[in-house]
Amino acid sequence: MNAMKQRSTTPVSKGLVTKSALVAAAVLMALTTPLSMGDYVFADKYDDQIRAIQAEIDGYQQQAATLSAQADTLQNELATLASQKASIQAQVDLSQAKYDKLIADITQTEKDIADNKDALGQIIADMYVDGSISPLEMLASANNISDYVDQQEYRSSIQTNLTETIDRINDLKKQLEEQKVSVERVLADQKSQRDQLAAKEAEQAKLLADTQGQEAAYQSLMSERNGQINNLRSQQAAEMAAAARASGGWGIGNGSVGGGGYPGIWAYAEQDSLVDNWGLYNRECVSYTAWKVWSTGRYVPHFAGAGNANQWPSTAARHGIGSGSTPVAGSVAIQYIGVYGHSMYVEAVNGDGTITVSDYNNNMDGMGWGRYHYYTRPAGGLTYVYF
Repeated sequence: MNAMKQRSTTPVSKGLVTKSALVAAAVLMALTTPLSMGDYVFADKYDDQIRAIQAEIDGYQQQAATLSAQADTLQNELATLASQKASIQAQVDLSQAKYDKLIADITQTEKDIADNKDALGQIIADMYVDGSISPLEMLASANNISDYVDQQEYRSSIQTNLTETIDRINDLKKQLEEQKVSVERVLADQKSQRDQLAAKEAEQAKLLADTQGQEAAYQSLMSERNGQINNLRSQQAAEMAAAARASGGWGIGNGSVGGGGYPGIWAYAEQDSLVDNWGLYNRECVSYTAWKVWSTGRYVPHFAGAGNANQWPSTAARHGIGSGSTPVAGSVAIQYIGVYGHSMYVEAVNGDGTITVSDYNNNMDGMGWGRYHYYTRPAGGLTYVYF
């Protein structure tokens, strides 16, 4: 099926004669004479089972929705934690860089102290050698008294400068050591915060995974229960078709092209050649029922690729339109049959357990697809969309 083309579950291919006959038997829903309770009581039997399973699905859906909301909250918290962790890591990186520089500076000052101590030691050694020479000998070896005085002052100045330099470097080293201790403390605190955030992040990630796992489990249960419902609906449709055959068929009349007020622009064009206002192909059951509801002044959403008859309850629900198993005049009855399902407009709800409907494209009269019919059929085994 073309992705844009929205069909009823009743096939529209004119060449599928054999399949058409089979589907026509399955779609036998109409009757000229109302059935007795014994003829359609099986429909209620299936409806009860389907409602019970649907109640389970609704419960699972609620649990899954709650878990999904929790997962979203956890995901947001994880994003916040990741942001906080990134921020504290940036601070750790800055503190680590500062710490590494301090270590390098301390190493350099220790080298400077060692170098200056070596120089001071050499001067002291030189002075010791000079000290073994008498002042008279030193004076005699000097060119003049001025040279002697200059040498003495030079040695004294060098010793003083080196001593002061060593003291300054020692003070610097002390300051650097104090800064290192302070940075170490800050760095340790930051790393502790980072580790706490990482632990919390891991805890939240596990909780998120567990929550998503629980949600997936509920989704799996819903899928399983929906499979059970589909199976029950298939059995129900088969029994209803068998009952129709046993009753000699429920005649629906000859039908007509362009009946029920369906606009001529769509009714008299070749079937499936035009798309209506709701994204549905003309002369299909869904196009007719969408128009019929709209013609009564009610809102019908654009189906946007999800307009097969069996998709209507879920598509309508996204627009706040409810559905259920109780027939209501003016609602659209959905039969889960075949690949696409079939839709009918409920004209009236009768007191004998039947409904009067109008539809397009069921070929029960054997006159061809894409025709209008108005008939009465059992109310059971259908889902009703309440526009």
